[in-house]
Amino acid sequence: MTDAASYVTSRDNALLKDLRKLAQDSHAYRRQGRIWLEGDHLCRAALQRGQRPSHAVFQSSWFDRVGHQWLDTGGKVVVIDDALFDSISALESPGRMGFVLPLPAAPQLQADAPTVILDGLQDAGNVGTILRSAGAFGFRQVLAMKGTAALWSPKVLRAGMGAHFGLHLLESLEAAQLDALKVPLLATSSHQGEFLHRAMLPWPCAWVLGHEGQGVSAALVDRAAQFVRIVQPGGEESLNVGAAAAICLHASAAAQAR
Repeated sequence: MTDAASYVTSRDNALLKDLRKLAQDSHAYRRQGRIWLEGDHLCRAALQRGQRPSHAVFQSSWFDRVGHQWLDTGGKVVVIDDALFDSISALESPGRMGFVLPLPAAPQLQADAPTVILDGLQDAGNVGTILRSAGAFGFRQVLAMKGTAALWSPKVLRAGMGAHFGLHLLESLEAAQLDALKVPLLATSSHQGEFLHRAMLPWPCAWVLGHEGQGVSAALVDRAAQFVRIVQPGGEESLNVGAAAAICLHASAAAQAR
């Protein structure tokens, strides 16, 4: 981090306006070509993944207390009046600091990679949670179909807690683009297919996780090589998709560890 800091005290500051858009508009990162990480824990997770911000942004009182801890961050230091910093955040409890990072370039689709396919998921918390599970269980590629929550939006980034930076992420895909995959598609279902604990799971594979209410779309059902369901002796009709994803991805990882 550079020694000199820029101080922002005006609501009309151009950077402040851009930060508000990045923090409050889930699609602004596509227009600006950069992303907003909010909160010291998420910023530290990004640094641990080798990321370096173009801007390190601090609430004024927080900078006075802990700014010395971020001397090696890199990028331009911006210190914002406390009340103005609160106006940036879309969180109920503003994070007191944040990073601005360049939006990573979309990678090429990896045809043979263990993959997670997000088919129209809407909830940012679910999407971020699934990204964390994907990284933990060895699924390094995540493909988000058109209509899925924006992967690099602030809420998904916060839920992902740094997992984004260890994954190959592609978004806004059409079903036909999945035909390039050379791994079988496994579709989660609440009413058909083998029970997960009995199923022979291929490796590598691509797990398809459907919309929270509507499930897997017809186009991806037609492309699935196998359907799998999770035994639920408690009698619930279905599981939250984030929980179902963790169970399925863990099952694949455990099968490889045997």
